[in-house]
Amino acid sequence: MQNPLEQLSLPQLRQRTSMKWRAHPDDVLPLWVAEMDVPLADPVAAALRRAVDLGDTGYARGRPYVQAFRDFAARRWGWGTEQVAAAIVPDVMLGIVEVLRLVTERGDPVVVNPPVYPPFYAFVAHDGRRVVEAPLAPDGRLDLAHLDDAFGAARTRSTRPAYLLCNPHNPTGVVHTADELAAVAALARRHGVRVVADEIHGPLVLPGATFTPYLSVPGAEDAFALTSASKAWNLAGVKAALALAGPAAAADLRRLPEEVSHGPSHLGVLAHTAALDDGEPWLDGLLTGLAANRDLLAGLLAEHLPDVGYRPPAGTYLAWLECRPLGLHDPGGVEQPGVVTDLAGPARFFLDRARVALTSGHAFGTGGAGHVRLNLATSQAVLTEAIARMASALAG
Repeated sequence: MQNPLEQLSLPQLRQRTSMKWRAHPDDVLPLWVAEMDVPLADPVAAALRRAVDLGDTGYARGRPYVQAFRDFAARRWGWGTEQVAAAIVPDVMLGIVEVLRLVTERGDPVVVNPPVYPPFYAFVAHDGRRVVEAPLAPDGRLDLAHLDDAFGAARTRSTRPAYLLCNPHNPTGVVHTADELAAVAALARRHGVRVVADEIHGPLVLPGATFTPYLSVPGAEDAFALTSASKAWNLAGVKAALALAGPAAAADLRRLPEEVSHGPSHLGVLAHTAALDDGEPWLDGLLTGLAANRDLLAGLLAEHLPDVGYRPPAGTYLAWLECRPLGLHDPGGVEQPGVVTDLAGPARFFLDRARVALTSGHAFGTGGAGHVRLNLATSQAVLTEAIARMASALAG
């Protein structure tokens, strides 16, 4: 299995026009936004080329995508999805907003586990819902006691609360266990909270961990999940995602407005379907490369930045680095959760002094200040150069 992370040179990557490669000048190594430095998987590229050659650029038809996901889930996770309803949506975050509209009203609370993916704050707040935090435990895992308290406080006679679960978790890379997820389902049932799981990183679980789809655990029958091939096959630019509903939530999913299904790109549906149907060998090569990068980063940090805290991720291609011991404090007034374009503290220092772009931890909510998120999905040469630059900048 060839490692796709080692197939493109830095000059080749700098020809790209996507956000990752155009947000900063050419002297910056971009390890921030969640794009991977990989070529397209051959089956995906072939599907897109065929569509272009045929002029097949019409409206999306989602049924093959749904079936491709069902087959992939059965092969990869041993999960039979016969009782799971599905609908195509433009992307995972817009799908989350649409699902929350089905089960909550404006002003209702939505519980999240900070530090967590910044759009959880931005999209929920912009749609008129109220974010309630139930922070992760110090080890980065779900804190069920905090979650119980948050659910209890969120549920009143006048509210319909929801819980936005990140599984696997972004930015920590924690992969929730089946027992943890079953405990979440029990708490949600007890408090009358509807669970919406973001599982976009589900295929990106590294050796040593196992992904458990939330809808597969007992008690999750009235929950939802959103998924996509986007992160695992680097398809953010060809949008298409799936909203999934447990058997007790299927009637809710049927209320999804018909126009939502017009949002996915036809080319996106074709690309995601090809990835799920035929892209597993490519994915396996990627996971081998990501595991090697995870280990490389541990060694580089131990050698060059020993004061930086790093707990190797079990999933995703993201590394959550604690930089508080470096004394690069976040200044007041800019720490707004959900705002990823503002940089504070360590992220600002490393961009200005090391010319390495990272995502600022303050955007991830409570517990994020003093941290940065680093994107591992690059070549070992780029990763090594980035850490060397960061260490040199600190040395002055």
